[in-house]
Amino acid sequence: MSQPTRSAKNRKLNSAEPAGAYELIMDAIVTQKLAPSQKVSENILTEMFAISRTTARNMMEQLTAQQFFVSVSPRITRVAPLTLLDVKQNFAMRKLINPELFAMAASQLDVAELAEINEAIFHEGPITSDAMALKLLKANKQFNVYVARKVKYPLLMHWVGQLEDTTMRIYWLYVKMHQHLPFTWDHQRSLVDAVKKDLSDDIRAHVIKILTSCEERVLGAIFLHEQLYRQDLRLPLGSEIQAGKSPARAS
Repeated sequence: MSQPTRSAKNRKLNSAEPAGAYELIMDAIVTQKLAPSQKVSENILTEMFAISRTTARNMMEQLTAQQFFVSVSPRITRVAPLTLLDVKQNFAMRKLINPELFAMAASQLDVAELAEINEAIFHEGPITSDAMALKLLKANKQFNVYVARKVKYPLLMHWVGQLEDTTMRIYWLYVKMHQHLPFTWDHQRSLVDAVKKDLSDDIRAHVIKILTSCEERVLGAIFLHEQLYRQDLRLPLGSEIQAGKSPARAS
C-alpha cells in the first residue's frame, strides 16, 4: 500500500518542477527545515522534496550561484550560514536599493493593487504557526517584488528577489522569537499612501523609516539572545527562545 502512495506523491510534486522545486527548497531554507550550515546533496533534496535527481542537481547549482548554498569542497555542499554580517549586509543593501526603487516605480504602480497586496500582510494577534509565519513573509516579499517588476529592469528584479529571500530568512528568526513581524501593517499602509501621492522624498523617507525600525528590532532580538549572538543563526529550541527573551522589551 505504501509504495503506490509514495509514487503518487512523487508524481504530484514532480509536476511542479523546476519552479515549484525552487519554492519548496527556499521555504525549507527560510523555515530552517534545511538549517543554516546543514549538509545538502542531490540525494537529500531528491528524498526530502520528491523531485528528480536532475532537478535536484539544477537546484543545487542555482542556489549555490545565489549563495543560498555554499560549496565547502567538491564533495560537500551546505546551506549558507546566516550570520550577523549577512543581516547587516541585507539591511544595508535594501536601504540603498528600496528607497529609489519605490520612488522610481511610484508613477507606474496601481495603488489599489499595491494596497490589496498589502492587505495580505495584515494579521491580528500573535503569529503562532509556522504556516502563518511563512504566509506573511511571502506576502511581504510579494509586496516588494511587485514594485521591482514595475521598474522593468531585469537585473534589479533579480537582485530584489534574492534580497527578499534572504530577508525572509532573517525575519523568520524574529517572528519565531517574538510572534510578530518586525514591522506593522500600518507602516506599510503609510508607505502605500505616500506612493499614492507620488512624492519621491516622502516615499524615500517612509522606506528608510521602515527598514531602520526593522533593523533595530532584528538586531536587538539577536543581541538580547546570547546563543544567537555567539553562533551561526540556527533557530534555538522553543525553550531556549523563551529563555533568551527580554521581558522588558516592548514590541
